[in-house]
Amino acid sequence: MNARTLQAYLHERIPLSRAMAIEVREATPQGVTLYAPLAPNINHRDTVFGGSASAVAILAAWSMLYVRMQAEGLVGRIVIRRNTMSYERPIAAGFTASASAPGDDAWVTLVATLGRRRPARIRVNSVLESEDLQVGALEGEFVVLPR
Repeated sequence: MNARTLQAYLHERIPLSRAMAIEVREATPQGVTLYAPLAPNINHRDTVFGGSASAVAILAAWSMLYVRMQAEGLVGRIVIRRNTMSYERPIAAGFTASASAPGDDAWVTLVATLGRRRPARIRVNSVLESEDLQVGALEGEFVVLPR
């Protein structure tokens, strides 16, 4: 799956991503980077609304799992179970959210659990950056439900 395909999927299946003008900059089984401009995500202080920052961070992590599962032919429904978001500084411009693949041990456990047709939990983090600075981070726990 490439960036263009993922972006089309997100805009069609998760309409909020289109309203937020999210662009997919990278989409590989090793990681996903999303970009969101300031204008559709702005708050009353002329910075990014915290909910927008959180949504993009979650979507980057979710997308990384989706892309990797697609690449490996795995089937399941990915849902966020819980997350912790840290906002390190105001975001006054467009920003990215980048999520990297979880470690090999975590992935092997996920695949084995899905193979037993059981819900599998996995942690995926994403980092927010704007103007060459880290501005936030997400620690997310996702569940993949077997079909």
